[in-house]
Amino acid sequence: MTAVCFYFQVHQPYRLRQYSVFDSDHFYFDNEANAAILRKVADKCYRPATKRILDLVRRHEGRFRVSYSFSGTVLDQLEAWAPDVIDQLRQLNETGACEFIGETSHHSLSFLFSKNEFNDQIAVQEDRLKRIFGVTPTVFRNTELIYNNELAGHISWLGKHKAVLCEGVDRLLGARSPNFPYSPPPRSIPQGCTPVKLLLKNYRLSDDIAFRFSDRNWADWPLSAEKFARWVNQINGNGFLCNLFMDYETIGEHQWAETGIFEFFDAMPEKIFDVNPGHNSFLTPSQVADIHHPVGEYDVDRPISWADTERDITAWLGNPLQDNAAAELYKLEEPVKRRHAAGDEHVLEDWRKLTTSDHLYYMCTKYWADGDVHKYFSPYESPYDAYINFMNVLDNLRSRVGG
Repeated sequence: MTAVCFYFQVHQPYRLRQYSVFDSDHFYFDNEANAAILRKVADKCYRPATKRILDLVRRHEGRFRVSYSFSGTVLDQLEAWAPDVIDQLRQLNETGACEFIGETSHHSLSFLFSKNEFNDQIAVQEDRLKRIFGVTPTVFRNTELIYNNELAGHISWLGKHKAVLCEGVDRLLGARSPNFPYSPPPRSIPQGCTPVKLLLKNYRLSDDIAFRFSDRNWADWPLSAEKFARWVNQINGNGFLCNLFMDYETIGEHQWAETGIFEFFDAMPEKIFDVNPGHNSFLTPSQVADIHHPVGEYDVDRPISWADTERDITAWLGNPLQDNAAAELYKLEEPVKRRHAAGDEHVLEDWRKLTTSDHLYYMCTKYWADGDVHKYFSPYESPYDAYINFMNVLDNLRSRVGG
């Protein structure tokens, strides 16, 4: 049997306004642009996609299941500028066929720089999910699926989550399939802790939807629900999971409605059920972790992610701009927290919004295929403009906290 496990990432950053060395105020974020972008994406994706998913769950009487991870920054924006989407998500949650996954509150790289801040952001996000949806997550995914053995050990040590989502990287899997659950190597798990299970993204099938769906030069274009169901069904005999992980914005924003993406999703569950009756299903990540046992170890010494062709962290770190910006940002953690404790109620939230990984992503200097993707998402003319603007804001924050 093959169980399809759908996971959608939902995230929007707080983009910075143009901030020069001559600015001295503490208003760093371009909320006019942030609100406009959030409302646009809500119209194109969040509203119609959530309505479609809710209809599918009801039509298939709960047999179609999905999971989401929301950054705290997107939830805050939805509450402020599109609260009806929150209401839709509450309805979806009430079906019992939807799971909300834990993550850092600010879509940050905090695990790589500060375990204390990482723990704090997990706790902040847990509180937010409890307040908005009444749920406590039992599965974790780190920002952009950034993962290594150390993360597995730390999450196991925290003892809050039974599984972690991560990328299925060919160079680490070798001849093995991503269509099974795995476990981290025992050496990475603190003594006395229960190791988390690892659910690996099937990037080929995920990217067929997320990136290639509307590519007319792709040999398999157009992608029909029937064709995709046959590919999923071929996993039977060489795995029992099909982990489809992608941005939620795939539905309607990255793949526009005119491509047929909504019709594809509308037909897909039925085709997957019908291609091999009784042998294919949909499960949430926690259900997968409850039902299936790891078949082997997934040994990841260096950080991986789901970004770019390298599947590493060079989308955010690695060039001098990114490395300097990140180092200076996290140097301010302790001064910021002292200032916050002394009564500056906004400074910690301002700093945490700066930890959002997008700010470093905009500084990426990659070219060729990956560079095109980075330029698509960036509000800046160049990575150097992104760096200068970010550092101007950081200089103001530094003077504000005496760091």
